[in-house]
Amino acid sequence: MLRSPESAQQATYVELFFDLVMVFALNRLVASAVTGLEGPGLDSSDVGRRWTTLGRTLLLFVPLFWMWAITAYRTARLNPRSPGAQWAILTTGFALLIMGANVEHVFDGGGALPFALSYVVGQLSWFVIFAVMLGRHPLARVYWRVALWFTGSAPLWIIGAFAPGRAQLLLWIIAAVIDVGAARLGWPAPRLGRGRTSAWTVAPHHLSDRYTQLVLISLGETFLAVGIIYSSGADRGHRYATVALVTSFVTVVLLWRIYFHRAGLVLGEAVAAARDSAGLGRFVASVHAVMIFGTVITAIGHEIIQGHIFGRTYPAWLVLILGGPACYLVGRAALEHAVFSRVSPRRWIGIGVLLATAVPLINAPPLAAGITAALVLFGVAIVDTRRAARRPLEEPHPADSRKNWSWWRHP
Repeated sequence: MLRSPESAQQATYVELFFDLVMVFALNRLVASAVTGLEGPGLDSSDVGRRWTTLGRTLLLFVPLFWMWAITAYRTARLNPRSPGAQWAILTTGFALLIMGANVEHVFDGGGALPFALSYVVGQLSWFVIFAVMLGRHPLARVYWRVALWFTGSAPLWIIGAFAPGRAQLLLWIIAAVIDVGAARLGWPAPRLGRGRTSAWTVAPHHLSDRYTQLVLISLGETFLAVGIIYSSGADRGHRYATVALVTSFVTVVLLWRIYFHRAGLVLGEAVAAARDSAGLGRFVASVHAVMIFGTVITAIGHEIIQGHIFGRTYPAWLVLILGGPACYLVGRAALEHAVFSRVSPRRWIGIGVLLATAVPLINAPPLAAGITAALVLFGVAIVDTRRAARRPLEEPHPADSRKNWSWWRHP
């Protein structure tokens, strides 16, 4: 049942099937955020509602991403072609499906309990099952510790589903902090110790590919979100609506190009070659969470552009349209440091330009902000290409050759 050194590193079809469910969950998260950002009260002074929507989006992103990440780590340790691992992936995919189907109704519509139950059961059940199946194997102790910590956060998720308003937010924030924070600490438990092994040492290429695939999925969500709005809108085919659609497409292509040139392309080699592959892998996983969240809020921003091409630009909208690419570049800069032990100045320049343009763009329509962000990304991509054209392909030089990553804990 456990993965051996000879096991194939590429993702199996059942894992790609699970990723399709993640596409749906991210799509519903984007749709939920857009509804909160442009629903009733749009033309009023209800500024707090928009910022609350952004905070809720981040809160819901955490369990969705964590469900995917924990599943990826399980399949990195287990043979993904074994029946037990495949059943675990499929049933977890069903739990993720229920979560995605209830995202839009978590805070007002009775979707909180199905969302919380699916998350808790989907996470907790398989850790207990595999811990029992592994018996006296050392990995069983790890799974028991993880199950113990999830048992501690589970009541907060469930009780929060019944709590009103701010109480729900507070309980779920605490639960999310426990889930992620426990992993950072290695899930310490009395008599069971704390985690000292990592899935990144078992299958570095497999996990690198899985995170790369998740980036592609999140980028594709922008196509899905904006394409649906464009094809169903009253302005379908109008030249300005088409310009907004093209802007979205170009933005996603540029994000894809920036990721794969070249750190994302050699990520697996870098982690496998690192002296501390576990520590570097943990850092890389967290960096990808930042980038993926950046693509999610970019998708929200471009869906808003498609619906309000020449409307008023609210500050919260500008945070999405410009902040999404900026968040992505922050994660990409950290990934570059992890893979090549350096960060190109153009990353920071691009982030700085995106932030600086927010001041004049507050008085411009949303489409102008989208075009500006695309131009900044185009500049970063062009400099990447010109720099690479004059030099041989850069080989990975993992950052742990200069820095020990063991302090950065992850499952």
